[in-house]
Amino acid sequence: MTAVLCDRYGAPDTLWLDEVPIPAPAPGEIRVRVHAGTVNRTDTATLRGHPFFARAMTGLLRPKMPTLGMDFAGVVDALGDGVSAFRPGERVFGLSPERFGAHAQYLCLPADGPIARIPGDLAFDEAVVGEGAWYADATTSLLSEGARCLIYGASGAIGSAAVQLAKARGAHVTAVVGTRHLELAQSLGADRVVNYETEDFTALGERFDLVIDAVGKTSWRACRPLLTPDGIFTATDLGPGWSHLFLSGWCALTGSKRVRLPFPENAPGFVRRLAGLMAEGRFRGVFDRRYRLDEIVEAFRYVETGQKTGIVRIDIL
Repeated sequence: MTAVLCDRYGAPDTLWLDEVPIPAPAPGEIRVRVHAGTVNRTDTATLRGHPFFARAMTGLLRPKMPTLGMDFAGVVDALGDGVSAFRPGERVFGLSPERFGAHAQYLCLPADGPIARIPGDLAFDEAVVGEGAWYADATTSLLSEGARCLIYGASGAIGSAAVQLAKARGAHVTAVVGTRHLELAQSLGADRVVNYETEDFTALGERFDLVIDAVGKTSWRACRPLLTPDGIFTATDLGPGWSHLFLSGWCALTGSKRVRLPFPENAPGFVRRLAGLMAEGRFRGVFDRRYRLDEIVEAFRYVETGQKTGIVRIDIL
């Protein structure tokens, strides 16, 4: 099979395509013939070995995983011993957050892992929606029905997912985006859309139960006036000088909940819940450019610009 390989940390140029053996599913695993994948912030950060402390999980001197890629959609191709939850030929999507490997034509993963059947006739390249939504779920899970939420950077993979997941929890959502994304934010169900290019979103005169920095380009100090007395500021990035990390650590030590860096958990449960929302028409992917597998280096370079809208797809079949 064809796979994208990496044997050291570095720039996208360190990636290359090669032919490797097709993996055989172990007992309790399924093998998926991958049709579509993505390149996302997790992929680019892992390739760079950033932040350095993350190498405790990804490999100290070089990546443990020879093939990156977390999001996938494809067809069940083979079953390992003891698997009865899936059948060959079923269309599935999901995440591979521990072993990665989705930048390849075949992927093996546990049958009880973060994988679900693709709802209805949704195309493979419309079902690769998990990574950004999983991180968004870690923050929107703090919301209760009727809560007020502001999402800064609501046009990226995490932000666009956060708008929809917050609405699914019954929250009132204010989305902050640039001029070219105003219609997108409205189409995702935001109750109010603020153009940060023409309006200072920190001076809205409103208070929110949760403020989400989905792009790592604002700060606790800037957003503090937006919060209710018990309001929470969350971020999906370490922030300038790792400020978000230090503040969340300090809050944890002092028993405060004002600043958090929520980490996504329970990927299997989340993917199944996401499949339900997609089937109900309450969640859809927002997509930007698409690349062939042999254009993976260009895809990584584009994601690293930080200018993408939603999800960057990879055609693998």
